[in-house]
Formats: sequence, C-alpha cells, structure tokens
Amino acid sequence: MTWPRPSDRSDRLWEEALELPLGLGTNTFGRTTDAAASHAVLDSFASAGGTLVDTADTYSDGAAESILGTWMRQRGNRDQMVVATKVGNHSRFDGLSAPVVTAAVEESLRRLDTDHVDLCFAHYQDDRTPVEESAAAFDALVRSGKVRAIGLSNFDVDTAAAWVQAAYDGGLAAPVALQPHYSLVHRQPFETGLATVAAASDLAVLPYRALGGGFLSGKYRTPADTEGRARGANVAPLLTADGLRLLDVVEAVARDHGVAAASVAVAWLRQQPHVVAPLASATDGDQLDQLVASSTVVLSPAELALLGAASVPLG
Repeated sequence: MTWPRPSDRSDRLWEEALELPLGLGTNTFGRTTDAAASHAVLDSFASAGGTLVDTADTYSDGAAESILGTWMRQRGNRDQMVVATKVGNHSRFDGLSAPVVTAAVEESLRRLDTDHVDLCFAHYQDDRTPVEESAAAFDALVRSGKVRAIGLSNFDVDTAAAWVQAAYDGGLAAPVALQPHYSLVHRQPFETGLATVAAASDLAVLPYRALGGGFLSGKYRTPADTEGRARGANVAPLLTADGLRLLDVVEAVARDHGVAAASVAVAWLRQQPHVVAPLASATDGDQLDQLVASSTVVLSPAELALLGAASVPLG
C-alpha cells in the first residue's frame, strides 16, 4: 500500500499554522458548556497560543459551530484560527454523496460565519456512496476555495486507503489528515490499521477523545465518581483492575514531571508516530491549563514504554 507523496505541500499550510500541538474540541459547546463559558475557554486557548479548533455540524445540532463563529466574529481573529469541521453525519445531511456534502458544507460555513474552513473532515465513511463520488465532491469544495484541506474521520483502513487511491488516480485533492479515536485506553484499530495509511501517504493524525472520555484525567476511580456525570457511562467500563493500574502509572509519571495526569496522557499521544495534534475538550480554565501543559511535557523512551505496556490490556 504505497501512494506518491504530495510534491506540493500548499495543502498542509493549516498544519504549519499550529503554534501549539493541540486541538481544542468543541463537542461540549452548546450542550454542557453554554456560549459564555465556551467563549471563555476559547479566549484562554487562543491566549495560550492555540489555533486549531475542531468542531462538527452534529455537535449540539450545529450550535457548537455557531458559538465558534460568533466568537471569531466578535474577536476579529478568524485569520489567526485553524478551523476544522466535519460533515456527513447530520440528520439533515446524512452521508457523503456529492449533493449532501455540498449542502452540509454551505450550512457549516453559514454557522461559522466564514467563507472557508481550513480542514473539512468526512465525519464517518458512507458505504452507500462510492468513494470516487465523495472524493470528487470534496475536491470541488477545495477548488472553490470553501475548503482548504480534506480529512477523514472514523474510517476503516480499507475505505481510507480507497479514498486516497481514488484521489490520486483522479487527480483530485487528496486527504491530508486522519481523525481517529485513539488514546492510551483505545489504541486499536488505529495502530494496527490506519497507521499504515498515515505512513504511506504522509497523513497528519489528529486523534480525538485523547483523554479517554475523561478517564485519563484521573478523576474517575470508582463507580460513585461517574454518577451524574455526562461521560459516566463511557468511563464506567474502564474502571477495572487494568484501567486503575494504568491510571497509577500515568499519575506516577505525572508526579515526576510536576503536571496533572491529563497532561501526561496527551503528551504520550502527541509523541506517537504521525500524530500532529491530539484533540481534547475543556469546560473551564483548569482543564484547559492541563491540556496546554501537555505541549511542554517530553516523555523519555522509558516512560513511553512504561505507559504503553500498562495500556496494552485496555485495547
């Protein structure tokens, strides 16, 4: 599985604009984080040098995009931000057929109050639509200037490879990024599949759920800790002997570096092959500070091996 590497890297300018190797997720905006609190988090992120903000048309049914768009308009900083959004999974714009993709992006641009997005992901693969049609639809958006670069999110290895091949065969704008579910508690199937696609075609990896739904922050250690929490159901299955053993290792490494457990978890992810910027969300300044601190944590080979070994039983 080998494709030619792009000779013209102009489609990767969005990556070069990342002053901070971290992306701010907006999946809580408009849901558990209101507009005012979301704007405060965005202000702190930008003040720390953050530029990449990841959203989607399905986050709070588009409210997250609107909150981000309003913030950029009020701050007058659209040109300083790298905006990534995702389409193809909304109830009104379901799938990756050409008409659906085109209409979904237009709606995202309206909510974001911008004339282009820097990186547009196909949110989920669509087995009903030929990848050639989807690739051509995204290529048309790139050629129109409404999208600067293309990414694939939640794709299996075969479909991702087929899209990249279709783009090269057809002379179309090829994907430059992957957004997989990947963290210390969820290493597969990325490491055994999509990593090969990333390596073969020089794709930047922007993993989501970097903190394992909050588990790797260390704040969940008993079933009682999950009660009444928005992510409790996702964290509960990790409260096993293996999961708690991993937390012990993460927290021990964090103490050695004088940072929070979350900082170490994101730092581990950042130091994995092909990863350009892990994606994680924050609902307040303290959480954001822990994420930002991860950018300065450099784990030793021994620490990387220790964390990796402890995480293997969790998948």
